[in-house]
Amino acid sequence: MLNFNYSIPTKVFFGKNKIELLADNIKQYGNKVLLVYGGGSIKKSGLYEEVIESLNKNKIESWELSGVKPNPRISSVRKGIEICRENKIDLVLAVGGGSVIDCSKIIAAGYYYDNDPWDIVVDPRKIGKALPIATILTLAATGSEMDAGAVITNPETSEKLGTGHPNIAPKFSILDPTYTFTVPKEQTAAGTVDIMSHVFEVYFSNTKEAYLQNRMAEAVLKTCINYGKRAMDEPNDYEARANLMWAGSLAINGLLGYGKETEWSAHEIEHELSAYYDITHGVGLAILFPYWMEYALNDDTVDKFVEYGVNVWDIDSDNDKYEIAKSSINKTREYFNSLGMPSRLEEVGIGEEKLEQMAKGATSRGTLGRFKPLEAEDVLSIYKSAL
Repeated sequence: MLNFNYSIPTKVFFGKNKIELLADNIKQYGNKVLLVYGGGSIKKSGLYEEVIESLNKNKIESWELSGVKPNPRISSVRKGIEICRENKIDLVLAVGGGSVIDCSKIIAAGYYYDNDPWDIVVDPRKIGKALPIATILTLAATGSEMDAGAVITNPETSEKLGTGHPNIAPKFSILDPTYTFTVPKEQTAAGTVDIMSHVFEVYFSNTKEAYLQNRMAEAVLKTCINYGKRAMDEPNDYEARANLMWAGSLAINGLLGYGKETEWSAHEIEHELSAYYDITHGVGLAILFPYWMEYALNDDTVDKFVEYGVNVWDIDSDNDKYEIAKSSINKTREYFNSLGMPSRLEEVGIGEEKLEQMAKGATSRGTLGRFKPLEAEDVLSIYKSAL
């Protein structure tokens, strides 16, 4: 039976020109800000100037941590914590996509942690107090603007780990779809896959009673299918960008998974790929998810795949169960391909060399998943099928 506690504490300011609300909301927490961003795209788009102008106009002091990379490194976290401590920062402001936001979350938590911040990535129970975090989103993908999770990479140990704590949920997030107009096609595609993958991880579940969450999950999936390619072909289409952006937030803010037994095994499997090969997360998920689906399909799970095929892909419900299930998996792969996503690991330069090592890494913290439990040998089979 459904049984859960509901809390999604992040305030969201959604739509054009919501940056006008930035300064007033920062001032609720102080007037010293660490501005965190990535490779400079916010300068090309003019967003950086908007942010700095707003801060200066309202007498908010700012320091900067730039150059945060995709698959954000623990080294950037360490540097950010140092800046915060030296300048007694009041709030961490992330301007960018999920990597920038995730980095900012661990900076905020690490500020109050006396030892190396990698400790709190490995063991989130060590997270206590955190600096307030705010975000201005520039890429619809990870949903990090509205959740309490983060994923950080440690190249020294070849690990990419997810962590989370209620105290690292952003206090507020500005979601202006126009800030995603300049996102390149391939990033829009990878972001769309990422959003859908977050939904898959909570949709494919042994919990039978979550009718409402399942229908909402299907709506988010159909939204991505409807608008993903359109946003790529017409990058300035506000409707497409807005729907993708909101889908990204709703996919992983907790709403779709409340009361459900959830999965997350495909994400753990992909984290190994991007830890060792530094590939784009959405690209890895586009390759792996259909193979995970094929591996997970059996007599115990087939009904869920039928539900997915009929309700999301409009496959005729009168067809044979396994025919519907396999067709739904094929349609998933075909859709990812239509976005320009690859279907095999060899297409992104990944061979057999490290598959066994990665399979062991993916399961190093125990069996993955419940819908289809996976041990290291199962993960290895999925990797091999994806070659």
